[in-house]
Amino acid sequence: MSIAPNMTDYDAVRRAFKLDVPEWFNFTVDVFEKWAADPGRVALLIGSAGHADITSHTFDALRRRVNQCCNLLRRLGLVRGQRVILLSGWCVEWYVVLLALIKMGVVAIPTTTQSRPRDLTYRVEKSRATAVFCAPELRGVVDTIVPTNKTLKQLVTIGPAPAPWVNLNEALDNESEEMDDWSPTRGDDPMLIYFTSGTVAYPKMVLHTQASFGIGHMVTARFWHDLRENDVHWTLTDTGWAKAAWGCLFGQWTMGATLFVSQAPKFEPQMTLTMLGRAKVTSFCAPPTVYRILVRENLAEYDLASVRHCTSAGEPLNPEVIRIWQDSTGAQIYDGYGQTETVNVLANYRCMPVKPGSMGKPTPTFDVAIVDEEGHPLADGNEGHLAIRVKPHRPVGFFHGYVDDPEMMASAFRGDWYYTGDRAYRDSDGYFWFVGRADDVIITSGYRIGPFEVESALLEHPAVRESAVVASPNELRGEIVKAFVVLREGFEPSKALVTELQQHVRSVTAPYKYPRAVEFVKELPKTISGKIKRGDLKRREWAAWKPTARKRRRRPRMTRTYRTYRRLGLRGMFMHLWRKMVRSSKHKG
Repeated sequence: MSIAPNMTDYDAVRRAFKLDVPEWFNFTVDVFEKWAADPGRVALLIGSAGHADITSHTFDALRRRVNQCCNLLRRLGLVRGQRVILLSGWCVEWYVVLLALIKMGVVAIPTTTQSRPRDLTYRVEKSRATAVFCAPELRGVVDTIVPTNKTLKQLVTIGPAPAPWVNLNEALDNESEEMDDWSPTRGDDPMLIYFTSGTVAYPKMVLHTQASFGIGHMVTARFWHDLRENDVHWTLTDTGWAKAAWGCLFGQWTMGATLFVSQAPKFEPQMTLTMLGRAKVTSFCAPPTVYRILVRENLAEYDLASVRHCTSAGEPLNPEVIRIWQDSTGAQIYDGYGQTETVNVLANYRCMPVKPGSMGKPTPTFDVAIVDEEGHPLADGNEGHLAIRVKPHRPVGFFHGYVDDPEMMASAFRGDWYYTGDRAYRDSDGYFWFVGRADDVIITSGYRIGPFEVESALLEHPAVRESAVVASPNELRGEIVKAFVVLREGFEPSKALVTELQQHVRSVTAPYKYPRAVEFVKELPKTISGKIKRGDLKRREWAAWKPTARKRRRRPRMTRTYRTYRRLGLRGMFMHLWRKMVRSSKHKG
């Protein structure tokens, strides 16, 4: 398998590039296993939780373990089309199970490790999942929902566990490393389901096929990540988010690159910078919040020589952060845009000038436009709905649909267009610029949070009569969750109550969803029909925001001295040092 050169002429590639979808396609068999023909080719590097070790896994070794897992799935009674929750952090077993599910045609549902019983109950019941594969530290969350669940038949964990749990690694050791009777899958067969946040309802199920992510993410890795066969790529994300599919699996292995992931339980800027050097990462992708934190470190202290290409998505990245990172590392940060429903749709590329803060231009195979409510394209400079053309040809890399949600399908698909729910405009050079979300989804530190879930959690607290949750601007995180709360009679606003409400939300839903700011109000703005006007609250927040003025970052003293010596030359450097020594001796005398 060989890969053609990456994009050097944007317009030419846009005209000529196409993705072919065969009738029969399986990502594990047709992409992943092809690289296993080279027994020494490294597929995966995993940094330990304590950052002390990096373990290496070849494509061939993973292929054999995946076959063992396929045989186990069959023995457990899992068949094509069934749905399975995958609840684990970064580990080799996560990859083994996911690749085996894909190979067998069992639909995987990667789920965030921060899920609480309420989150997991909703996802299991909504998807009618028949099995759960989970990390040992998350068994307790699963155990709490099993007694009341009617669909779960198999519980598998990574390590020893009491019945009815199955010990994954022990079971795999007893299975054959080969498969003789594998049945092919079609390119349009279901492969993955991700739950994505909504604003007026609970999370919705986004279904991707073998081809939509298995083939479609080539444009993400090839054109946006600019990957080649010998690259080492690291995307910072949770296993439960579609960003893991974007940057930790499909497109990267299609290009033959090696993946790096870290088992660190939380983000640590110093260790992240250290691991970039130790793992010899060449391509790095992280949310804007991560870059904002990293540029606060003294980057000159770290070995970042291997990093040649950097990307970011989730929200616009500050031009100042881009400048500081490039000045310190030599690597430009290329912004991009996409959704759980898509692969990379808009991006800045190496072959064209970057406009800091812009989402860039459409990726090959996607036709993107700014349209009005009726689907008519708007002239450049006019704000409107960011939409993707889906007729007459549905682009490869586009999701199959929202599962069991005809209302959402009718709302998102209008005429020839899919409405992303975001508002933007296009400039005269063809670059797209993000304005805001047409709905109320909050994006904070790369997480997408639907206000409905947070509001529902708040309403369970005895002190809360009403609540409205919106995005509030934050210099570090881009946005934070802010809750406006109307209290019941007998309760008074206080700092203690704010903390209590925050802890309450953290206890009943994923911790990252809790409101970092709480404001008590007498009443909430509403429409005549009684619907809360979140837009009014959000506009008030953003209108009052005044970002902190940042001082221009000064270069380290040694950098300026080095440049002075380079300008003076060798003889000039010695003369400069001699004069400094003479002046110093006279001063002391």
